[in-house]
Amino acid sequence: MQPDEKQLRELLTQLDGLHQDALELEQKFSPAIKQVHPSFRKSARNLVHYLSLRQHDIRHLQESLAQLGLSSLGRAEGHVLASLQAVRDILCHLLECAPVRKQLAVSSSESSELLATHNNELLGPAPANRSTRIMVTFSNDLANDYELLVRMMRAGMDCARINCAHDDEKVWLSMVEAVRRAEKETGQSCKILMDLMGPKLRTGPLKPGPALIAIRPIQNAFGQLVSPAKVWLAPKNVACDVPVDAALPLKAEWVSQLQRGDKLKFKDTRGRDRSFTVIQRMEKGVIAHLFKTSYLSTGTSLTISKANALDRTTQVGELPVSVDPIMLRKDDLLILNKEPIPGEPALYDAEGHIVKPAHISCTLPEIFSQVKEGQPILFDDGKIEGVIMRSEDEFLMVKITHAKENGSKLLHDKGINLPESKLHLESLTEHDKENLAFVAKYADAVSLSFVNHPEMIEKLHAELKRLEAKKMGIVLKIETKEGFRNLPHLLLTVMKTHPVGVMIARGDLAVECGWQRLAEVQEEILWLSEAAHIPVIWATQVLESLSKKGRPSRAEITDAAMSQRADCVMLNKGAYILQAIELLDDILKRMQQHQHKKSSMLRQLHVSELELPEPEDKK
Repeated sequence: MQPDEKQLRELLTQLDGLHQDALELEQKFSPAIKQVHPSFRKSARNLVHYLSLRQHDIRHLQESLAQLGLSSLGRAEGHVLASLQAVRDILCHLLECAPVRKQLAVSSSESSELLATHNNELLGPAPANRSTRIMVTFSNDLANDYELLVRMMRAGMDCARINCAHDDEKVWLSMVEAVRRAEKETGQSCKILMDLMGPKLRTGPLKPGPALIAIRPIQNAFGQLVSPAKVWLAPKNVACDVPVDAALPLKAEWVSQLQRGDKLKFKDTRGRDRSFTVIQRMEKGVIAHLFKTSYLSTGTSLTISKANALDRTTQVGELPVSVDPIMLRKDDLLILNKEPIPGEPALYDAEGHIVKPAHISCTLPEIFSQVKEGQPILFDDGKIEGVIMRSEDEFLMVKITHAKENGSKLLHDKGINLPESKLHLESLTEHDKENLAFVAKYADAVSLSFVNHPEMIEKLHAELKRLEAKKMGIVLKIETKEGFRNLPHLLLTVMKTHPVGVMIARGDLAVECGWQRLAEVQEEILWLSEAAHIPVIWATQVLESLSKKGRPSRAEITDAAMSQRADCVMLNKGAYILQAIELLDDILKRMQQHQHKKSSMLRQLHVSELELPEPEDKK
């Protein structure tokens, strides 16, 4: 059916309106666009055009265009005005009127070239037969396992991530030197990204308990002994070469006289008579069996039962201090202190009523002036949920709204999220500034954690300028609701330098935005970043079960396949990291034949031959 002229002119008017709105918003953002790095000038204009386009609900327009067999603008992220112009030209042809050439920021081909260039500059050259890079987060054992590192690079690792929240400069330097050495041996590029911890809000320390250890033999469901506990008795810091259930530090001279069959008697912390039986003598210690559950503390006396021993008695050396977790249940109260007061569980009276609620401190006291009563608060990756019932200068009173039925444990150094609070944490921490000096010297890029406001990026820029790290790449980790809300401003600010990228840190982001919104939020981050021609790193729990346990879940395979739409995918180091890299490499190569960003690539499907059924009259 011939399209109606009135309908075509209405569509033309809508397209012209979208184009004009985009130019007007560009004019509004002109001061910010002028400040971006020359390599991002066109990209910044296109980002603003995309923001303008997405201020409208164009679903009805899309349906009308699709019915005419025209582009529905569903893949316009990287080249907004060019997409509008292409559709407009066809409408003009249908109306038999001369097309009007309008101002364009970037063409379709330029968009692809810009993103590819920015990818290469931040993440290194693309590997053969795969456009999406693979990044691996290092653990400290890789500082001393060069052979594994080489195998990881040959399996498909393109980038290495070092987290400054763990280890120290000595370990980081070992990792960096190993990567540079492996680059020379393999002939492959491997960019190094180092994470600054950022203003991460965490729980403070808990009150230390007694220095003791509980050792339990294995029992069956009836409480009958199945296997005695194996205990390593040796001087402090001397490790056992075989697996044991526990270790006790003892004086070297005393241990040296022990022989197979010796019984070592003691009273545990409950006053119960217990004994070890030495079963094996080794070079620097002995292994003993324990047949009954025992509690031992620093200073517990052990006595050899034989009378002819030169030195019959000794004391257990320094044991690690125990910490009692705070057990929280629904409707419990928790006091969050501003001062670093060691946390304690709740106190109960004889009838089981709470006399004093549990309390704990947090690592960022400045948040106390920025939260309000009634706002939600989450602990430990959202495992514990609460609401702020009372906000005072020195403490917050929190009512627990969600925890496990039998109670959830809250420990030291667990994350705290305030998804509805507008937290202004713009400064780099002193710890971050100290680490940045190392990062600027040895890494290719730095990632900024928990970035919420442009001011924090400006301070990173200033610090890098002071360190004369002009070519240092910057990756923004988007992991808070506030950071996601401010993403357009964050992108325009970070684009003042080059190269840059965005990491979708799905762990905290899911807690902040809600599990039900995570898929939607990560899509929007992908779209906005593509509009700015900025590489995206897809992170958190990719093939986690495979990397840690040796076998992936079905959902992880699908997630890995969808990650191909990003420019880089991050894996966490585990015992089976080689298998995880190899599988991800294979998945990404396969999926790029079917998908590029939001576009489906319609290659020939490899399906079985379909044969028509034989007609009935020929049977």
